[in-house]
Amino acid sequence: MKKFDVLAGALVIVGALNWGLVGAFHFDLVAAIVGGHFGETTPISSAVYILVGLAGLYEAVSWKAIQRRWGGNYSPVRA
Repeated sequence: MKKFDVLAGALVIVGALNWGLVGAFHFDLVAAIVGGHFGETTPISSAVYILVGLAGLYEAVSWKAIQRRWGGNYSPVRA
């Protein structure tokens, strides 16, 4: 399961970097990698965007379980 956590984390990072590049420079890294232009979607880029979205959803829903698997005690809100 930890391998899946790492894969999902990597996809979330790809998505975050892509959105940062889109916001700052109007550059779509995913489109550029698969041979498209800014704002253009291809079946491959759509698949990447879907995987990134699913990875983000997985990370959000599984946050506590991932922390337990990795032995982390971090909590963003301390009481």
